[in-house]
Amino acid sequence: MPISPSSSAQAAREAIAGRLRDIRKDAGLTGHELATRAGWHASKSSRIENARTPPSDEDVRTWCRVCGADDQADDLIAANRSADSMYVQWKRLQRTGSRRLQESRVPLYESTQQFRVYCSNVIPGLLQTEAYATALFALISRAQGTPDDSAEAAAARVARSKVIHKGEHRFALLVEESVLRYRIGDAETMAGQLGYLLTVMSLPSVSLGVIPFAASRSMWTLETFMIFDQEQVQVELLTAAVNIRAPGEVEQYAQAFTDLGELAVYGRQARALITSAIDAL
Repeated sequence: MPISPSSSAQAAREAIAGRLRDIRKDAGLTGHELATRAGWHASKSSRIENARTPPSDEDVRTWCRVCGADDQADDLIAANRSADSMYVQWKRLQRTGSRRLQESRVPLYESTQQFRVYCSNVIPGLLQTEAYATALFALISRAQGTPDDSAEAAAARVARSKVIHKGEHRFALLVEESVLRYRIGDAETMAGQLGYLLTVMSLPSVSLGVIPFAASRSMWTLETFMIFDQEQVQVELLTAAVNIRAPGEVEQYAQAFTDLGELAVYGRQARALITSAIDAL
């Protein structure tokens, strides 16, 4: 079963803290001695070693300098930055709005060959119409208290999603049937969005499965996640984006995707569920 999506980020922070602790011990220093030589409050070294306070780049350099381990500073800083990027709050990512975030992911989308996407709350971003995305980004900005650039962000998302129509990419997407019924925007927006699903699922590179309400669950609903090749997973929480690269955890999400896919219907049956959702509008 997939473990907590923030676990790899915390594990990475704890690993860095452990390496810093080993460097201090190898130098024959106590935590108090290190803090004194660094000019820090006495408790700072303890907070860093116990992964309660993430160190800054300068903290790492100072730690290594005090311990006579300057040669390890660059590697530790790189690892620390990687851990910091694993769990990033949406407010930080969207502090100037959502458009830049959409644009920043274009290189990842263009380099990925196989996309596996599971959505339990909204239509997958790769399949969103501009009207639907605009309505969704407006909701997000209100909920997060971030600048509302919903129209610009939606245009950037649609531009990014053109990857579906070019190159040798493959897309396997799963949605819960409830996603087809959740009203984002007005009825016209939803009708256009659901109609677009019927169009795009006919593309040879796209596999769209719908997990029916009536499916006998062998896998419970999960948070929305995307698997990029077999290299990384992005999990979307309410407050943060979690980026997972640990091979074992990536494999767990891949297995969860396979299990969820076995619950889904495809082709004619999926079209019938989408058409039923349109009729319900």
